[in-house]
Amino acid sequence: MPRPTTLLAAPDPDDNDRTPHTATGGTGRGARRDVAAEPGQLSVWATAQSTGPVQRRGRYVPDSVKHPARMLPAIAAHAISAYTEPGDLVLDPMCGIGTTLVEAVHLGRDAIGVEYESRWSDIADANVAHAQRRGASGRASVVRGDATRITSLLPGALAGRASLVVTSPPYGPTVHGLVRPEAGTGVHKSDNTYNDGTDKGNLAYRDLPGLADGFAEILAGCATLLKPGGVVVVTARPWRKRGELVDLPSAVIGAGIAAGLVPVERCVALLAAVRGGRLIARPSFFQLSAVRKARQAGVPMHLIAHEDVIVLARPLPQPPGEGDAG
Repeated sequence: MPRPTTLLAAPDPDDNDRTPHTATGGTGRGARRDVAAEPGQLSVWATAQSTGPVQRRGRYVPDSVKHPARMLPAIAAHAISAYTEPGDLVLDPMCGIGTTLVEAVHLGRDAIGVEYESRWSDIADANVAHAQRRGASGRASVVRGDATRITSLLPGALAGRASLVVTSPPYGPTVHGLVRPEAGTGVHKSDNTYNDGTDKGNLAYRDLPGLADGFAEILAGCATLLKPGGVVVVTARPWRKRGELVDLPSAVIGAGIAAGLVPVERCVALLAAVRGGRLIARPSFFQLSAVRKARQAGVPMHLIAHEDVIVLARPLPQPPGEGDAG
């Protein structure tokens, strides 16, 4: 892993930059066949050179902003470029608005997504159709259902076909969502939950052990759909709940091991822009407010600058005789 980098607490002055998103660094073209084969490659992905809204502008349908926890398109695009080749199959078992699928078809890959909530699966369908109208050469489909039963949702013919899984677990039932200041009433939040709270089937409503168990079930299903040597990329970051740090990345690693996958890399996907060799934060309203309050109270809290990227792989078959006793 790279050495920690000092994070500047200033917001990015170029938030209105309209340049296309880019993603640099990573493990390179050989990663899909042997993820750990090139230790000299960068493990920091520059995936926030432009803001999330700029990355999605014109590329996604407007309702996409209503999902409470959207992956940056550049993160998905980087993972797909690094670990697959054109024509490969990419899978996202918790696809939300279809970010992984959209970036895959724009890069000439095929993709399948599973989404539990119909509201988001409808938007994912719309985003895939929008990508294809814009000339994307790949094909993609969205399946509505519970990803803990993914092998019963998808055709058996897909077993052993996927080259890559890209996904992210939920961070709880309530997140920051969309924020709008209102005169006299402070800040109004909207679209900050996965559903109205009546359907607890979403993993977002489980505690951390329950989330880890459910995610392990999902990854075990994904493992049967992966080619031998196929790669799983999971983005996650710790968060605080009532002041206590919830270590989601470690839970993801544990879930992957429980699913029979092998951890091979731990990278960093930047949520801050790199300008002149320095990191420029892109904090949310609530994150910036929380950090300011903590620092006023003498707590040296810093803005979140990255997501952990956990990279796991389905083991390759052992050659005959290898590992035998004697």
